Amino acid sequence: MTKVAVFSAGSWGTAFSLVLADAGNDVVLWARREELADAINSTHQNPDYQPGIQLPPSVSATHDVEKALAGAEVVVLATPSQTLRGNLTEWAPHIEPDSVLLSLMKGVELGSLKRMSEVIAEVTGAGPERIAVLSGPNLSPEIARREPAASVVACEDEDVARRLQDLCHSPAFRPYTSVDVLGCELGGAYKNVVGLAVGMAVGLGFGDNTTASVITRGLAETARLAMALGANPLTLMGLAGLGDLVATCSSPLSRNRSFGEKLGKGMTTDEIYASTRQVAEGAKSCSSLLALARRTGVDAPIAEHVDAVVAGRLTAEDMMEAFIARDTKAETD
Repeated sequence: MTKVAVFSAGSWGTAFSLVLADAGNDVVLWARREELADAINSTHQNPDYQPGIQLPPSVSATHDVEKALAGAEVVVLATPSQTLRGNLTEWAPHIEPDSVLLSLMKGVELGSLKRMSEVIAEVTGAGPERIAVLSGPNLSPEIARREPAASVVACEDEDVARRLQDLCHSPAFRPYTSVDVLGCELGGAYKNVVGLAVGMAVGLGFGDNTTASVITRGLAETARLAMALGANPLTLMGLAGLGDLVATCSSPLSRNRSFGEKLGKGMTTDEIYASTRQVAEGAKSCSSLLALARRTGVDAPIAEHVDAVVAGRLTAEDMMEAFIARDTKAETD
């Protein structure tokens, strides 16, 4: 039985702990708050983030970083992307030297414009054969309910990707492998920004034609940036690209779409943050993705306009009007 440490005990970390346990692993879930770890151990539920979901006996929780990491062959990182560097700097000295680090995070770091795998490498010194990412249409409430789902495990070392594939292949969760870490990460990060734009359209009362148009142009924008940076274009057509994009933009369970809907209905970013404890990664990463696109020389109108709405420089209604007013061109340009 493989010991897997999962950091942290939010919605996605808890749901993925259940997947790992169902696949036959010994899972230790690290919780920032000691009282939450105690509640998980005493009730075998996470009352704050996955209430009503019974966790398998092989899932335990702790607030102790050293205890969570001792002997862990795989460390799963599921913190908000913008807090990764600070958290990982604290955790890194306790990580086993040969453990594999698996990122569930979908964002690009503000300032450095680094993907999460790049932050992990920089902070821990781990080589690419020890760093992997998981991405796909994985809305955590559905994963926690054991509804059938698929995802992609990407690592530059294909043997490690296959090892992780076996590690999280449960009766309800089907992982595929890839060596395109860059494509998987950019697809996962960018779909959150597109999800915000779709949510705004829904919040404004627009229908399926509008949302389908935003989704499609969002995929094109994602592919332009990913390919310019060297990703495999087929990755963007797969689970970590189109699959994740469809789930995020179509489901009311999506934090990013829900955040966008509230913006479309006239709430400010600060008002939305004050109303929920959940993190919408797109709202945090839109400015860094826009900066990355500009640095790469890629046109990114959706990221540009979403960033302006999130920052309060533009209303959602103004954003939709600006999309329509843009100069026309060939679809493949």
